[in-house]
Amino acid sequence: MNYEAVIGLEVHVQIKTQSKMFTRVAAGYGHEPNTLTDPVVLALPGALPVMNKAALDAIIKAGLLLGCEIAPVCKWDRKNYFYPDSPKNYQISQYDQPICLGGSVEIELPGSARNIMGEHKKVPLTRIHLEEDVGKLNHGATDSLIDYNRAGTPLMEIVSDPAMHTADEAYAYLTSLRATMIYGGISDCDMEKGQLRCDANISIRPVGETKLGTKVELKNLNSISFVRDGIQHEIKRQLAVLERGGTIVQETRDYDGQAGTSQSLRSKEDAHDYRYFPDPDLMPVKVDAEWKSRLQAECPELPFAKQRRFMEQYQLPYTLTSVLVWDRALADYFEETAQLAGPGKAQGVGNWIVNDLLRELAAAHLSLATSRVRPAHIAALVKLLDAGTVLTNAAKEIFVEMAATGDQPDAIADRKGLKAAPTDTNELEQWCRDSIAVNAKALAEFKAGKDSAINAFKGPIMKAAKGKANPKLVDETLRKLLAAM
Repeated sequence: MNYEAVIGLEVHVQIKTQSKMFTRVAAGYGHEPNTLTDPVVLALPGALPVMNKAALDAIIKAGLLLGCEIAPVCKWDRKNYFYPDSPKNYQISQYDQPICLGGSVEIELPGSARNIMGEHKKVPLTRIHLEEDVGKLNHGATDSLIDYNRAGTPLMEIVSDPAMHTADEAYAYLTSLRATMIYGGISDCDMEKGQLRCDANISIRPVGETKLGTKVELKNLNSISFVRDGIQHEIKRQLAVLERGGTIVQETRDYDGQAGTSQSLRSKEDAHDYRYFPDPDLMPVKVDAEWKSRLQAECPELPFAKQRRFMEQYQLPYTLTSVLVWDRALADYFEETAQLAGPGKAQGVGNWIVNDLLRELAAAHLSLATSRVRPAHIAALVKLLDAGTVLTNAAKEIFVEMAATGDQPDAIADRKGLKAAPTDTNELEQWCRDSIAVNAKALAEFKAGKDSAINAFKGPIMKAAKGKANPKLVDETLRKLLAAM
């Protein structure tokens, strides 16, 4: 029997705010344990929660970016469970009235051709709700210590429909979702800092069946690659169980990404196990049209929309756009450079950024923000190259020096003697005639309509000019002579 996997993801995203969800104490990472606490975080008697409006702004903005319906009214609930990471023994969350409903995450389906934009799919969302994060347990050999610095941080839970069927789709979903959150300034989504965490619900069913199979929740997926690996592992495990005549048990499993193995943690809880009830200390939130309109105006263009625009507006190939658009700062850098360089120069600009700038930044362990090469540098270099003032090999040498010093390309070219020498027209014509005279085959091919045959003449010409002839002038002179023959 043939089976298909059905996958849904529950993604927790920490919202980037100065303070925590229900108190003014600072939110942050990397502080001494248990220093970002106060009576509300520690649930001391008499301490009452107060909502963080910046966190509400962020989740509404996230919902708008993902095409969700923003609920006109949402409320707060207590999710009750007893565990050391929650001082209150409940978590303030949203149960039956979340703030965002529906929506979708656009992904590019795996297996698309590398040089063209492939088939896309929108993975539907069930909901996005807002809650407070819990503390972190640090397990030692003989004991466990609790750090409540993370407790109370604003946390979104983004729940997808069970609408993915491969581990690669789940990988593409997480990559796209993460980029959306970063683009919107909602979260930095650093998985090493716990700012993005993911649980996967996986089931399998016979191909053609519409009813969902018994799902298994996979936890401890602490990198996007481990999400993909863990899902692949779980699909194989479930198939092996069925092939042995066994039955899939609904449970939560812990995945060890280093070992590539999983183990059962507990049988899966249902919603009634948490005894949800409305929080008596917090009023419902009403979201009006003006609030939504203000946040809609702040929503940026998302990566796939930007990619389609770059391909159409700037005539960039897929290979360049697929690098540029996933980093908002890099995409903005490209557009600024392209505007400075002028019409028709965008592809050259893109090539310098993707192939040369990123290489130099990686070699020097620098970020784009700390790069000495600014958009004006690359625009000026492209203009020098286009004018024939410098040739390609010289331009590459100039770029390396520019990255190291931050000097302007024209100054580097003068200092290092890299500008192309002015070519005497009569001398250039004679070099062209000599090259045509000794290459009868290329001449015949060019006259027969093979335009690329002209390139066979250029090598000897550039050799005669010691590599310093203007390529555009060489091409123009050759075509003029060939047309007269």
